[in-house]
Order: sequence, then structure tokens, then C-alpha cells
Amino acid sequence: MTEHIRFHLDEHVDPDIARALRRYGIDVTTTVESGLRTQPDEAQWTFINQEQRVMVTHDADFLRFANRSREHPGIAYCHKTAHSIGEIIRSLILIYEALTPEAMAGRIEYL
Repeated sequence: MTEHIRFHLDEHVDPDIARALRRYGIDVTTTVESGLRTQPDEAQWTFINQEQRVMVTHDADFLRFANRSREHPGIAYCHKTAHSIGEIIRSLILIYEALTPEAMAGRIEYL
């Protein structure tokens, strides 16, 4: 059985992205569903590391966390207005299909 990337969507990422990825069969959590909505970014950083989930975010603060240490499951970053929801979904599906969790670890993928 091949292990696949699992994603965690930051609270500012449109929830329609989570719904679309789930329809595709991808394991996704969101900040709201995980009870992290009002928590500081450090709490989300801890969560993705404990759960081994790639953070999907529009928040550049997570890029700073990732640059401090390559010991993280990965970041998929997109400036909020850079792409449509459909483009973001297609990019995340491509990451899911093309990379293993090991290959994504310590990386930042710019969408």
C-alpha cells in the first residue's frame, strides 16, 4: 500500500477546497474542524508536525516557520489572490499524485 500525502488547510483557505479534495479521496483536515480556529500559528505548526500533514496556506508566517527548520511535513503556499479555487485544487491534486510524504517533507511548494 502506497502512503499518500495528507493535507491540513489553514483557516483562511476556502473550505470548498477541502470538500473537493475529499471527493477525490484525499485525507484533509481544516483548522476549524481541528479546533484550532483561534489558536496561534504555533499551535497549527505543532498540529501539522504531530499529524504529519502538509500545510496548505495563504499565510506567509508559515514560510518563516519552514525556513527555520526543514523538519516539517511540507508547506503548499499560495498568495490568496494568485489563483482561483479550481487552480488551487488542481495543484494540490498534482502534489498528491506526484509526491510521497517523504518527498514533500521539508519542502515548500509554491502554487
